[in-house]
Amino acid sequence: QVQLVESGGGLVQAGGSLRLSCAHSGSTVTIYSMGWFRQFPGKEREFVAAMTWNGLFSKYADSVKGRFAIFRDVAKNTMYLQMNMLKPDDTAAYYCAADSVRARLGVVTSEYNLWGQGTQVTVSS
Repeated sequence: QVQLVESGGGLVQAGGSLRLSCAHSGSTVTIYSMGWFRQFPGKEREFVAAMTWNGLFSKYADSVKGRFAIFRDVAKNTMYLQMNMLKPDDTAAYYCAADSVRARLGVVTSEYNLWGQGTQVTVSS
C-alpha cells in the first residue's frame, strides 16, 4: 500500500519562502503523476501544481505561476513544492496527491487516488 508523507509546512512572513515535501512509499505501485492542492477554511480543495513522475510535464494554477515550482527526486521517491514570494492569501492546508490509476496529469481532486495527511502553511502580513 502506498503512503504519502508530507512535511515542510509552517509559519512564514509575506515575501518569504517554504519548501514542502511529499515522500511516497510502496514500491509495488506505479506513480504516474503527483500534485499539490490546498484548502482554505470552508472551501473545497483547489489545484496548485502537478507534474508527471517522469518529469516531462507540469501544470500550475494561475495564482502561483512564477512563484511556486514543483519538482521531484526520483531516488528519494519525493516530490517538492518550492514556494517563493509567499502572500497571506497562500495561507491554507496543503495536500499532496498521487495518481496510480488514471495515468494522466490531473488538476482536480477526483483525478488522484492517493493523498497525504496535509500540512499547514501560514503566511503572516
